[in-house]
Amino acid sequence: MVLEFITARDYNLMHRVHRWPAPRWIRVWMICATRGGDGWLWYAMGIVILLFGGPTRFAAVAVAALAAALGIALFLFLKQRINRRRPCAIEPHCWAKLLPPDRFSFPSGHTITAFAVALSLAAFYPALLPGLLFCAASIALSRILLGMHFLSDVIAGALIGSGLAYGAVWLMR
Repeated sequence: MVLEFITARDYNLMHRVHRWPAPRWIRVWMICATRGGDGWLWYAMGIVILLFGGPTRFAAVAVAALAAALGIALFLFLKQRINRRRPCAIEPHCWAKLLPPDRFSFPSGHTITAFAVALSLAAFYPALLPGLLFCAASIALSRILLGMHFLSDVIAGALIGSGLAYGAVWLMR
């Protein structure tokens, strides 16, 4: 019953998003966010932290890398087992023409990685939390608005990534 409720809401939102002709600024923001979530944003952030992050820089990057690596392993495992189709495979999107990295939707790997890295780094640099959360939330939102994931995929990804971040911080501190 709960799964049916979630699925119905996911499909309702998918239909609305896929037919919404978003303003250009939102389109550009979402494409930039999802491309940043492909990994280059986190690699660049890791390099900056290694160069300017102070005495905790190595620990911060190690914790973020551990959380991200666990997240990647977990989402690859889950996607193969759950085998949920992506929204863009179910219904065409009116403006987003990006190709998905794989066929499976649940959970959102971009979102897992974004929250795993953002919250791991925020544990070492609390002043960066607002910016890191903005980046992670933008990546998560982009996956929905670009037709790559359902809302439940992204919520699950955020929860998994957050849990992995807190676990990696606890383990490595």
